[in-house]
Amino acid sequence: MNPGDRIRLTRDGRTHEGVLLPSTTDDHAVLKLDGGYNVGVERADATVEVVESDVYDVGSEEDDDSSAVEFDDDLPTVALISTGGTIASTVDYRTGAVTAQFDAEDVLRAVPDLAGRANYRGRVVANILSENMTPDVWQDLAHAVHEEIEAGADGVVVMHGTDTMQFSASALAFMLDTPVPVVFTGSQRSADRPSSDNVMNAVCAVEAAKSDCAEVLVCMHASESDDRCALHRGTRVRKNHTSRRDAFETVGAEPLGTVAYGGDDGSTDTIDVRFRRKHAERGAAELDVAPALETDVELVKFTPGTSEAMLDAAAGSAGLVIEGTGLGHVHTDWIPRIAELVADGTSVVMTSQCLGGRVCDRVYDTGRDLLDAGVIEGEDLLPGTAKVKLMWALANSESSEDVAATMGTSLVGELTERSVPPENRPVPEAR
Repeated sequence: MNPGDRIRLTRDGRTHEGVLLPSTTDDHAVLKLDGGYNVGVERADATVEVVESDVYDVGSEEDDDSSAVEFDDDLPTVALISTGGTIASTVDYRTGAVTAQFDAEDVLRAVPDLAGRANYRGRVVANILSENMTPDVWQDLAHAVHEEIEAGADGVVVMHGTDTMQFSASALAFMLDTPVPVVFTGSQRSADRPSSDNVMNAVCAVEAAKSDCAEVLVCMHASESDDRCALHRGTRVRKNHTSRRDAFETVGAEPLGTVAYGGDDGSTDTIDVRFRRKHAERGAAELDVAPALETDVELVKFTPGTSEAMLDAAAGSAGLVIEGTGLGHVHTDWIPRIAELVADGTSVVMTSQCLGGRVCDRVYDTGRDLLDAGVIEGEDLLPGTAKVKLMWALANSESSEDVAATMGTSLVGELTERSVPPENRPVPEAR
């Protein structure tokens, strides 16, 4: 049997029928099932029947030159930077799990719809699943994006795992002054699944990278359908579902814009990128990078019954973000320990578990006591964004007063001016 043959394979009393695909290991046979999914089956003790030969022409990777990219003077240049994640993943048939294996050139091969939309430069900063993301990779990524823009890229697409994408997007938003779009995208479902969102997200991200919005954006499905992607500001986005394709939402406002995918005839030749809110314009900022981060920052979530001993882990830390209740409260027993942390030099920022509204510790006694203890109000910062911003503020401020002032100032649209109903909400100013 050869790749491209339709086979019927039986092992341990179970039978699978599909088209044989090339496998990364001789110990497994990989089949494309009729439903679109791939399955890997151990060859040992399996019986195989070739149902039909050469159903599909499956060439070897050595013979495939589809990843070759020709330069076109009439097209913009987009840098594709890979950090890993599902959009750049394949299935490990030894374990059945998805693993990050592709580099940027592999993504071009896997998403032929990207051809003809831009000139591409590929670069791998990391090849990890997003749960393994660390601040030092953020710094490497910031330097890589800076270098690509400095070398003439008209836009940058960062391929990233979805689980921690919001943290990385926030980090780059604070570390970079960019005159061009920097667009994060990923995939909730791997390319071997018929419901994969990798092609649409990648194509829409490239189109967004060619737009006039010079901000750090997150581009992901806006609905469960393959009709449009939403463009979220990197400091206001949150992953709100574990597996839906439209898992990402802008908190406190509508997304900055959308990318319509496909016309009435299903064609993706023309893709419409539209922005509905005020944003930083292409070319308005001078390219700069401030990658310094204070990594000794913790994020602690308060829940009823949690002991103040939880704060001992933050003793001696440079910074601490607390995710409190409502307007920004914790149990009163926590307050003396928080005051000790502040007195010892830890910058403590209070945020809220609520998805809407802002911290205001002037309403109730607990809040006033927290302010007296030295807590910095986090306004309506998302807790994850607050942690990243505090890391950046501590490394780029000269005093604790500067840190407090920075945390209360909207630098890249991470804060809204005030919390009001959506129809009356002002647009956050971008740095």
